Amino acid sequence: MANRAERSNYELAIIGAGIAGLSAALFAAKEGIETVMVGETGEILFASGLLDLLSVHPIGEGKLWDDPWAALNALRNDLPDHPFSKVSPAHIRTSIDGLLEFLSEQNLPYRRDPDRNVEVVIAMGGVKRTYCVPETVWNGVQALEEKQPTLLVDFEELKGFSALQIATTLTDRWPGLRTATIPFPGGRGLQYAEQLARALENPESRGSLACDIRACLGRAQMVGFPAVIGLYRTREVFKDLEKRIGVPVFEIPTLPPSVAGLRLRDAFHGGLAAKGVRLFPRHRVAALRYELNSNFILDIEASDGGKTLSAGAVILATGRFLGRGLRGDRGRIHETLLDLPVFQPQERALWHRHDFLDPRGHGISEAGLMIDNRFRPIAADCDPVHPHLYAAGSVLGHQNWVRAKCGSGLSVATAFAAVNAFLTT
Repeated sequence: MANRAERSNYELAIIGAGIAGLSAALFAAKEGIETVMVGETGEILFASGLLDLLSVHPIGEGKLWDDPWAALNALRNDLPDHPFSKVSPAHIRTSIDGLLEFLSEQNLPYRRDPDRNVEVVIAMGGVKRTYCVPETVWNGVQALEEKQPTLLVDFEELKGFSALQIATTLTDRWPGLRTATIPFPGGRGLQYAEQLARALENPESRGSLACDIRACLGRAQMVGFPAVIGLYRTREVFKDLEKRIGVPVFEIPTLPPSVAGLRLRDAFHGGLAAKGVRLFPRHRVAALRYELNSNFILDIEASDGGKTLSAGAVILATGRFLGRGLRGDRGRIHETLLDLPVFQPQERALWHRHDFLDPRGHGISEAGLMIDNRFRPIAADCDPVHPHLYAAGSVLGHQNWVRAKCGSGLSVATAFAAVNAFLTT
């Protein structure tokens, strides 16, 4: 027999535990709002750790921007229905500043040039433009820009990361690269990035690794690693490894699921709990219902038979298909909790273009909730579905964050906008 359902009341409930949901919980907590966040944490484990703002616009032209703020101005002029067009530049800056301040407080600092995108080497050997990077990645940004003689290291045990592939791909652009494949200290049976990151929190493992690297350092002025330099004490591990090797080091983001995603998840969970946010990070909202003059009711799946929560307002940060915020059937795309109206192609044949790599992207990639200027989902008549229902992040329509390279920035800025709208209701 199931246990009697637990019931609690909150001012604000946030559904979704990706970057948008976590950021919304942060901004709500800063304002002293009694907040609960519910959502499965799997999606954030796919995060690269890089915080994009905007680097491609228009998508069809593939135009790259050095200045993300100029790119945002162009986007506002061209795409008035894009979620970014509903957030002021000042609020976007405030949201990014607030997030970075919080992550620094959690001992997970980020670096950036406030007025330009930077270029980062990624695991497959390409170069990506982004806005903010973990402190552990920043030396690599400078090394690439200055073409410093650099040694790239990989490990025999780690799958999905090849220093040689990266160096070969970047031969013309970064001629000073050399590579070394090193057995991971005590690495027998260690095949995953998380296992290696945990192992490097042991000083003996770091000492052995540093000894092996010094033996093949040569004239390298920098050493690049896969992003496995510590998990819970990353800064400490990073600084100690630099000291032992004798030259600056940097991390290169790995393929998901990533250590960078784990670091973000742990930083958010610890920091939000300390700020008073009630977290249900491994739970799913099975049903959401409301009456116009009453609270929202959330039925939460749990191993103990379930919980029931109520809240005066809700922010949907449920993501798209991976986060289960949207689902598709033979006829159309649905929002999964309230069956809210979804912006989408008129027929299924328009979901995808013939060419998978079409530079214009696919119609399904812009599917999502339609919102008013206060980030409230709207019905077919353009009126808000509920005066206290908001939405943020990738579940919003009229945007293709993957192609535009704006996923994290969009999530953070719209989360800030949704919380601000709730505050000013």
